Amino acid sequence: MNLRKLFTLLALSSGLGLFSCEDKADKKLPILGRKEIVDKEVGGEIMQDTLYHTIAPFKFVNQDGTEITNDTYRGKIYVSDFFFTTCPTICPIMKSQMLRVYEAYQSDPNVFILSHTIDPEHDTVALLNDYAKRLGVQAPKWNFVTGDKEKIYEIGQQSYMVTAYEDEQADGGYIHSGAFLLIDPEGRVRGKYDGTKPEEVEALIKDIPSLKKEYGMTSDDKSSL
Repeated sequence: MNLRKLFTLLALSSGLGLFSCEDKADKKLPILGRKEIVDKEVGGEIMQDTLYHTIAPFKFVNQDGTEITNDTYRGKIYVSDFFFTTCPTICPIMKSQMLRVYEAYQSDPNVFILSHTIDPEHDTVALLNDYAKRLGVQAPKWNFVTGDKEKIYEIGQQSYMVTAYEDEQADGGYIHSGAFLLIDPEGRVRGKYDGTKPEEVEALIKDIPSLKKEYGMTSDDKSSL
């Protein structure tokens, strides 16, 4: 049995399928994280502006050996998380739930998924490629990325504002958040959802159309909701 079938069965065993999406596209999602009020000059006048927290510049490599940076997602919406392939605890549940997001927006050119391994020494490009194939998913729709371990931990803790670090006492040797982060086309965090809870993942799936509408992504790009 491949990973996709296994994780689909895991989701179904929790009483889950793909849910129909109610029309909640008029909802404006909050902007999460730190913000700073700055002065700027407009037409010779000094006005105040708000600078919001954004994801810091990054450079990783995906399961196909392709370099993935902020520019990869510029002008796009993506959902991000942290995991490792040998995780014995929450990762299988998270991946079964992220498959719901993948399947819901598989045909939508504006929505992507970015999963960071926190065990890059083990999770090589070749291993991540095999993992993606067994899960039944493809890049660039769903990128599994690896890279410098400290850079991964740094961007997790400082940019995505989640837990991600090595701990020999933890099951599997690592501690990481089960959060799914919804990132807008400007690199801002617009939602944080518990990727182990079906109802929160359902909320994520239903919140994406709101973000699409905010950025005028309302053409013929349709998800399979």
